[in-house]
Formats: sequence, C-alpha cells, structure tokens
Amino acid sequence: MIFQSERLIVKAIQKTHKKDFVELLTDEKIIKAIPQDKPSKESIEEKFQLALSFDGDIKGNTISLLGIFEKQKEELIGIAGFLTNEEDDKELGYRFRKQFWGRGYATEIAKKMIDYSFNALKFEKITADVWIENIASNKILAKFFKPVKEFYNECDNCTDRRYALLQSDWN
Repeated sequence: MIFQSERLIVKAIQKTHKKDFVELLTDEKIIKAIPQDKPSKESIEEKFQLALSFDGDIKGNTISLLGIFEKQKEELIGIAGFLTNEEDDKELGYRFRKQFWGRGYATEIAKKMIDYSFNALKFEKITADVWIENIASNKILAKFFKPVKEFYNECDNCTDRRYALLQSDWN
C-alpha cells in the first residue's frame, strides 16, 4: 500500500487488474471526459506494463501509475497518476471507472494525493491539468488548487486548465 483515505487504498497494480485497467483507458464515457481518442492496443499494453513496473519510487519516476481500490476489496476502481509535466512540475491525475462516479471518490482521492505529495514526498509545488469543459473535475480541483493558465493541449486536441498548489498554501 502506498497510502489510504477514509474509504480508498492506493497501491500497485497487479496483472489480475488488466481488464479493469483497460476499461479505464477505453470506456467511451471515461475518455470523453478527458477528452482523448481511444488508444491503440499497443498504447494500452505500454501503459499497463508501465503500471506493473512501478518500483515504489514516485519521486524519482517521471510517471507512476497506481491503482485505486475500495478498502477490503481487490477490484481496481481507478488510477492515480503521479507525473512530471512539460514544465518539469509534479502533476497529479486520477480517473475512475464509470460505475464509481458520483460517490465523492474523486474529491477524496484528490485531497489524499495532495496530502501525500506534500507530506510524504515533500514536493514544493504540484499541478493538475483538466479539460475546461469537464465541469465535475474542474469543481474538484478548484476546491484545493488555484487555476494558473489555460492552454491548447495538442495531444488531446482540447483546451486544458492548469491548476497549481504550493506546499506553503496547503499546510
């Protein structure tokens, strides 16, 4: 286990989680909210192998993909990502399988990821990017972060809003 919240656990993804992992990358409703094109089988396999190769070093990795689970359950319900963006800032990301939307899990995991980033990983600054039309995710991020810019995301062909938070503003 990497960390936990009141109802959720974040830990390494295992081979047995592949079906649910693939759903998180390919379900139309999930990727429409980002928005992203459906990834190729090769891209999905690369991301799954990346998740499986997690070595416990979030701070030293450019990308760490971890599983989100409900306590006392082994079903993968989401992904928590710790990334490094193009400005070399630490970036947080998460997504949940559709049937787990609307339960407050995204707010809960965002808060714990922020707390973990500052208190365990000792990051000075963290960011999060979201498509400007994803109202639910923007509301969640605005609870904790400050919007700092909007930009055209060439990869996803959309306009994203970047949020940022300094450690000194968290504690």
